[in-house]
Amino acid sequence: MLKMSHILLTAALAMSAILPARSHAQTSSAAGAVFVMTNAADGNEIITYQRGADGSLQEGQSFRTGGRGSGGVTDPLGSQGSLTLSRDGSLLFAVNAGSGDISVFRVHGSNLALVDRVPCGGSEPVAVAQRENLVYVVNAGGASNVTGFRLHQDGTLKAIANSLAYLSTANSGAASLSFSPNGKFLLVTEKITMNIDAFQIQSDGTLAAAVINPSAGPGLFGVLFAPNGIALATETGPAGGTNASAISSYSVQSNGTLTTINASVPTLAAATCWHVVTPDSRFVYTSNAGSANISGFALSSTGVLTPIAGTIVGTNPTGSSNLDIALSSNGKFLYTLNSGTGTVSIFSINQDGTLTSLGEATGLTASAGFNGIAAI
Repeated sequence: MLKMSHILLTAALAMSAILPARSHAQTSSAAGAVFVMTNAADGNEIITYQRGADGSLQEGQSFRTGGRGSGGVTDPLGSQGSLTLSRDGSLLFAVNAGSGDISVFRVHGSNLALVDRVPCGGSEPVAVAQRENLVYVVNAGGASNVTGFRLHQDGTLKAIANSLAYLSTANSGAASLSFSPNGKFLLVTEKITMNIDAFQIQSDGTLAAAVINPSAGPGLFGVLFAPNGIALATETGPAGGTNASAISSYSVQSNGTLTTINASVPTLAAATCWHVVTPDSRFVYTSNAGSANISGFALSSTGVLTPIAGTIVGTNPTGSSNLDIALSSNGKFLYTLNSGTGTVSIFSINQDGTLTSLGEATGLTASAGFNGIAAI
C-alpha cells in the first residue's frame, strides 16, 4: 500500500512539473476586482473593490501610490488611461500628476503590492499604456511629451534612453495614448490642437518622428485600439452643441497616417470622453459625463460602427458625472466612475450589446478629483 502511494505521489509531482505556473491574475480570476484612483494632492491612493461572479462590488482596501495626485474637483486630469492594468492583469500602473511619477503595483485579486515608483520623464503625467515589456507615459505639463520604459519581470521600470518624444506643440492638451495590437504604433491624442499623433515604434523601443493626423471631428479626447486593430477616438463635439458628442474609427496605414472609416458617429450625448472595447472587439461603449449615460456601438471587423438599439444603452442617476469607464476582463460587466455622486455604476453586458443596470457601489467622496478606473 505504501509503495502504491509513493508511485501515485511521484506521478502527481511529475505532472505538476510539466504544467505551466499560474499567475496571480489567473488564480484570482474567479474573484475579480475593480480599482479606482483618488488623485489626491496630499497622497494619491488606489481604492479597491472585490468583484463577485454576478458583477457586484464589495469595497476592499486603499493602497498608497507613494506619490501625489493633482487634486481638484471633477476630472482634473482630463485624460483616459490614468489608471491602467497590464494586458495580463498582473500589474497596475498609476500616474501621480502632482509629484511627476508613475507607480506600479503587483495585483493579487483585490489586493495590491507597490513594487516601483519612477519619475515620468516630464511634467504632469496623465496617462500610461503598456504592451509586453514596453510602457509609455504621456506628460501634459510643460512641453508635452511621451517617455518610454522597459518593464522587467519583477514589475520594475527602467527608462529607455532617448525615448522622450515631443508632441506637435508645447501646450497640446495631451489626453491619452494607446499601443496598436501589432506593436508597431503608439497613438497619442491632443485636445487643444485636435491632433492624433502616430509614432512608429522602433526596435530599441524608441519612437520615430510623429505623423500628425487631424481629428475627424471637433473636441478630440481619447484614443483606444480595439483588439482587431481598429483605432477609435472620442469627440466631445463643437462648442455650444447639445448632445453633440461623437466617436470616430480609423485604420492605421504603414506610414502612420490614419484613414477615417466612420467620421463622428453621434453618441446622442454630452461630454463623451472615455470609451472601452470588449475583448472580442464586438462592442464599443462611451462614458458621457455631461448627460450621465452610456452609448453603445457594434464594431465590425472592418471598423464600421453601428449604434446599438437607440444608441443610449445605459443611464446613470442625474448628476453622476460618470468619468472613466472599465470592463471586467471576462467582458461581462461594465463599470463607470461617477465623480458627481461618489459611486461606481455596475452594468451587465447582454448578448446583443445592450446593458442591464445592476446598481451602484458607494464609498467614494463626491466631487473630490477622482480619476481613473480599471477592472479585472
